[in-house]
Amino acid sequence: MEKFLTVNAEKCTGCRLCEQVCSVVHEGVSNPAKSRIQIVKWEDEGRYIPMICQQCEDAPCKNVCPVGAISRDKDFGFLMVNQEVCIGCRSCVNICPFGAMNYNRTTNQVFKCDLCGGDPQCVRFCDVKAIDFIPADVVVARKKRESALRQSEAKGQPAAAGEHL
Repeated sequence: MEKFLTVNAEKCTGCRLCEQVCSVVHEGVSNPAKSRIQIVKWEDEGRYIPMICQQCEDAPCKNVCPVGAISRDKDFGFLMVNQEVCIGCRSCVNICPFGAMNYNRTTNQVFKCDLCGGDPQCVRFCDVKAIDFIPADVVVARKKRESALRQSEAKGQPAAAGEHL
């Protein structure tokens, strides 16, 4: 079953624990610059948005790679970078519409979220549950409910009793 990382920015406190955990799991050091998830902060507004790879179906990063270093994992469906093939040209970094591709200046290679091989540690360690790893059908159902609620509110109709997202 295909699963997706989802973000609820309203819950994110900006603690950056997800960045620390990610960098330790993947790089062995606590360094947010080496994390596959990045917290974008709007300090004045008190807003924090975890930015993650969207695992695009028609992935621009994969399509632009001149050496075919980016491919889709057959078991979990996430996009991965083959570090032995990557030449560090950063074409994928430049084209990613979400800013989810990163560049390691030490290794001169790109990196991105690999969903921790199907067990994303950012989800496990997010105390406020701002990040979740859920089946695709649940994502679709949530989006339908959210859209219906927005449409109902736009028409001035309150949501039904007990209706929660």
